Amino acid sequence: MESVRQQKINRLLSKELSDIFRLDARSEYDGAMITVTVVKATKDMSIAKVYLSLFLVGNKEEMIDRIKENTREIRFKLAQRVKNQLRITPELEFYLDDSLDYIEKIDNLLKQ
Repeated sequence: MESVRQQKINRLLSKELSDIFRLDARSEYDGAMITVTVVKATKDMSIAKVYLSLFLVGNKEEMIDRIKENTREIRFKLAQRVKNQLRITPELEFYLDDSLDYIEKIDNLLKQ
């Protein structure tokens, strides 16, 4: 179970990463809409798993790979934003959150 501190840090990281992706989407990610759905930081706050939903993207796996290649820059931007709240910025691990695609698939099957 997550502590209150973990929950607050998860919300902070989610908000700041959302802003970073919103600002960089046009220039670095070909106008893709990138949404941060969940952030789960470890207890020692050394690693944060970030789950992303991608919209307006042809190949989602390719886009996740591009984001993973830019992890250093994203972490640097995040560190600049949270330097007064966190002593150490966690390492970021990005994953594709395909739950919305799964929900849409189930919905389409139920309609048939």
